[in-house]
Amino acid sequence: MSDDDVIDIIETLPLDGWHRARGARMVEFAGYHMPIQYDGIMAEHLWTRASAGLFDVSHMGQLLFSAAEPGVDVAAALERVLPGDVAALTPGRMRYSLLLAETGGILDDLMVTRLPVTNPLDGDAGFYMVVNGATKYDDIGHLLEALPEDVTINHMADHALLALQGPSAVVALGRLVPGVAALTFMTAGAFDWQGVPLWISRSGYTGEDGFEISVPADAAAALAEALCAEPEVKPIGLGARDSLRLEAGLPLYGHDLDPDTTPIGADLGFALSKRRRDAGDFPGAARILAEREHGPALKRVGVLVDGKQPVREGAAVVDAGGAVIGRVTSGGFAPTVGAPIAMAYVPLALTAPGTRITLAQRGKAHSGTVTAMPFTPHRYVR
Repeated sequence: MSDDDVIDIIETLPLDGWHRARGARMVEFAGYHMPIQYDGIMAEHLWTRASAGLFDVSHMGQLLFSAAEPGVDVAAALERVLPGDVAALTPGRMRYSLLLAETGGILDDLMVTRLPVTNPLDGDAGFYMVVNGATKYDDIGHLLEALPEDVTINHMADHALLALQGPSAVVALGRLVPGVAALTFMTAGAFDWQGVPLWISRSGYTGEDGFEISVPADAAAALAEALCAEPEVKPIGLGARDSLRLEAGLPLYGHDLDPDTTPIGADLGFALSKRRRDAGDFPGAARILAEREHGPALKRVGVLVDGKQPVREGAAVVDAGGAVIGRVTSGGFAPTVGAPIAMAYVPLALTAPGTRITLAQRGKAHSGTVTAMPFTPHRYVR
């Protein structure tokens, strides 16, 4: 069979039929058919900011890390590939982190949570990790190669993942799952809904208060239906998820982050904990720490674009002579801001808020102003 004969396999989400029954427009994304919108991206975006939106993010990879035998230090093993202080996490606490290549480039960005201790004799209770859908199989392969054999990796392919986001999320979810209001931003715990075990974190990728809910795949449709029966909740597609995270200044892997980009260039230096920086014992540490001291060649910034025309991913940042000096990695109209915005990588000399820059796309020049992110304030409950 030649390469031309290979057929890409598109996987089906547990909620595929549920989305279609609700009239979702489905598109291919990360190897799945996924809903891009139901009632229109603008309306869904604004509903989430004002009330609560339900997102299906089951394409993302949910991984469990545990000790294969008593006494194994799973946290130390994870710190071989992550630059954060994983060992310092207490049960139920989660942290944003990065999967790094030996070159210091970003292979993925992720969330890692220490699980509650269930049996002290088993040593480290283990960790739960959520990775990006488009990279999850590559991530698993990298982790299998990088971690010792006495750490077991379980891909939770039999679970769906829902994200309920917005200021009314806590009210709506609290009616179905009492006790979730006690969670604060970046904490998680085990809950029960009608006999179905749920793992719920107070987190998300919209800049709003909200929750991510891991649920057995065979119960996902019933839970989604119950949530959308609450008056505050509507289903929201990928289109609004992208505009929401862009307004929140949150990078998207494969667009704003890639293996050629370091944490410093991506303006994600907060993911490097002090203990790990001092030890310099994470992949690519020499390069990353040098960039932290002296600066990267290019750095991610926010841009407010003049006028009403959005500038999209792939546009160039150009100097006065028209030479390309940077690139736009995400861009679009921001409904909450009421203007076009973008993320771009620019030289260090252009990173100060208020700096005027020129963007070029399809033969047309656009003016913009470098601005601090997020473009709209985060509303996390801490």
